[in-house]
Amino acid sequence: MGRIGLVLGAGGVVGHAFHAGVLAALADESGFDPRRAEVIVGTSAGSIAGALLRAGFSARDLYEEARAGRPSWRARRRLQQVERTDDDVPAFPLPADLFGALASPRLAARALAAPWAVRPGVAAAALLPEGALSTAPFAERLRPLVGSTWPSAALWVCAVDLERGRRVVFGRDGAAADLVTALRASCAIPGFFAPVVADGRRYVDGGAHSPTNADLLADEDLDLVVVSSPMSHTGAWPRIGLDAPGRAFARAQLRLEERRLRGTGTPVVVVQPGREVRGAMGLNPMQPAHRAQTAGAAYAATRRWLSGRARPDLLGHLGARRAAAS
Repeated sequence: MGRIGLVLGAGGVVGHAFHAGVLAALADESGFDPRRAEVIVGTSAGSIAGALLRAGFSARDLYEEARAGRPSWRARRRLQQVERTDDDVPAFPLPADLFGALASPRLAARALAAPWAVRPGVAAAALLPEGALSTAPFAERLRPLVGSTWPSAALWVCAVDLERGRRVVFGRDGAAADLVTALRASCAIPGFFAPVVADGRRYVDGGAHSPTNADLLADEDLDLVVVSSPMSHTGAWPRIGLDAPGRAFARAQLRLEERRLRGTGTPVVVVQPGREVRGAMGLNPMQPAHRAQTAGAAYAATRRWLSGRARPDLLGHLGARRAAAS
């Protein structure tokens, strides 16, 4: 297997299930083990999936847990250390106080004075009221599974410094935070979760900078980059719906990142939800009731897409394709 970069984008509880289905399909169709990726870039939900992979959980473990709560027996023994309920993450992502103080008045003023100088998602994070919910209740439950120290293999966790309006890549940039704190920061959805403080700075969800942050791998001299992008869409335009503008924005951002990667000669495989999978995901990315159907739909759609690819040479980078008799 060559040097493969894996990008796992934002997408909430449902996005995590999408990653599980996509990664299991990649493994089953090509033999690729995402745990062996040269570097994993994780944003929000993708950061948690990436941390679990680096902790030794397989793609099949993630998939079976999301689809039916039945990963391998080894994974079950580890998961027994964690008490988990669907109440760990609230399912209705709205600010606690629509008329509360701005999350970052300084960054908001900068965004209003020079809107071209601040990315739209970062400006929204500054202008929204500060979320009142903590990421600690669900993120701290991950500590027995992923530990506090950073894995030896590269895991880059994306967040946004709320005062400076800049992307910070925990695990790469030297920002002082243990792994779980970095995961909390990456998952702190603006206006929903409270910013996470690390080393005296406040951080929010890395999706405010980009839902995928795939451009981070442009200079890494990789043989292939695989992107799992729950928040974008296949096709020229998503079907009409409340999520259409957000998906169109995520797709446009990802196209720019793809262009930069391909400009360095790096092949890119992007997996995004089509109409059927988007229907399974629903409109609320924080709805745990949609996890199982999302994982199953993403797995089936990704296997169909991979088996019918017009350029199987890209799959050659993932590993020897399994024979039909195996």
